Amino acid sequence: MKGLAGSVEIEDVSPETVWERLKSDTGSTLVDVRTRAEWTFVGLPDLESVGKEVLAVEWQTFPDSRVDPDFVGKLTTLLDQVGAAKDTEIFFLCRSGVRSEAAAAAMAKAGYTRCRNVADGFEGPLSPDRKRGAVAGWKAAGLPWRQG
Repeated sequence: MKGLAGSVEIEDVSPETVWERLKSDTGSTLVDVRTRAEWTFVGLPDLESVGKEVLAVEWQTFPDSRVDPDFVGKLTTLLDQVGAAKDTEIFFLCRSGVRSEAAAAAMAKAGYTRCRNVADGFEGPLSPDRKRGAVAGWKAAGLPWRQG
């Protein structure tokens, strides 16, 4: 499945496929674009077993939910620090896959050629009992995560 964010096409990739690529491609990286509050209270993917760290950069500021006008600059600086090139495979993650798709499109427009969206994000959609993390997404797939 492919998402369309503006005029840039962003590929959706399942959390399980992302995990396999993070394990097999030493250069690939995961960017979590949720808010600090989400990282702290909901948790973060744990990449320690594959020798990596999640790059955490807010797409929208909390509590006003404005898109950070310097998101591209902040993430570019972090990517440079970890040695990521413009052709590095970069996976973007948010709660459900919407903000991360927009963030991936912004970075694609900035010249990064392999930006991917983590389908269903960290927690996925609401379950019938109105809870997240059980139906789809990183947590529901049983992938490693830790409390912020």
